[in-house]
Amino acid sequence: MTPGELALASGNHTPVTKFILQGFSNYPDLQELLFGAILLIYAITVVGNLGMMALIFTDANLQSPMYFFLSVLSFLDICYSSVVTPKLLVNFLVSDKSISFEGCVVQLTFFVVHVTAESFLLASMAYDRFMAICQPLHYGSIMTRGTCLQLVAASYAFGGANSAIQTGNVFALPFCGPNQLTHYYCDIPPLLHLACANTDTARVVLYIFSALVTLLPAAVILTSYCLVLVAIGRMRSVAGREKALSTCASHFLAIAIFYGTVVFTYVQPHGSTSNTNGQVVSVFYTIIIPMLNPFIYSLRNKEVKGALQRKLQVNIFPG
Repeated sequence: MTPGELALASGNHTPVTKFILQGFSNYPDLQELLFGAILLIYAITVVGNLGMMALIFTDANLQSPMYFFLSVLSFLDICYSSVVTPKLLVNFLVSDKSISFEGCVVQLTFFVVHVTAESFLLASMAYDRFMAICQPLHYGSIMTRGTCLQLVAASYAFGGANSAIQTGNVFALPFCGPNQLTHYYCDIPPLLHLACANTDTARVVLYIFSALVTLLPAAVILTSYCLVLVAIGRMRSVAGREKALSTCASHFLAIAIFYGTVVFTYVQPHGSTSNTNGQVVSVFYTIIIPMLNPFIYSLRNKEVKGALQRKLQVNIFPG
């Protein structure tokens, strides 16, 4: 039985009005070090992604669908990292690590929206690379500004739909105590662990929709890149192959990191990992990955590096 079911069996029917985010309380000696490290990572995340967005919007050589999607990816990274990290940083500094019931609903809602939207955006980026490399003659007529906006809107639509389903699935359950959440933010698995009811149906809903929003984009991505690799293999130009592989390698690395951690957290069987391992993996995809993405794309992309060099030369050595 879960702690919530035990509370219900013992006759404790007091509705929960707040949750206690235990976070990394098991490591009291590391609180200051963790605060400093996570604050630095979050600062780099915000500055790096804002810088990537500003560079793309202001450089004439980066006005293509690929970089438009990359700017949206940077926006999503800032959003879902900001849903989680500021509260975590505050909890390192205060003794009251609680979050209101309503605040927990809002945090989970916005987190699922942006993580799901990123999953579908990565699929849109893979489709863009497929069109650019496999259908170059039709690329300009198909991947228009309108098409790109529609793909971003669809990503957010899927995010909103999945968030409504997942958040409703969790908070339709009763919570009557205990309220000690073994996590640093309101996430679905630890919340289900506290519910004062049988959660088997809720877990099935979690696995089904988590699998759908993970595996459907992954299928698009894998199909696109299989076709892309075939097309690259047929290229006669060595320079063309290197450029195509460089662009795709950055995207594929970001995809592998993102989907690997999400699958580990949400699609695995219940009870197959410890709370500590779950928190470590969550830190990776909520805090580390948003920081890494700008570096993954910029360090392996000659056009981004060239645009950055031009901006630095204009600003540092004007005239």
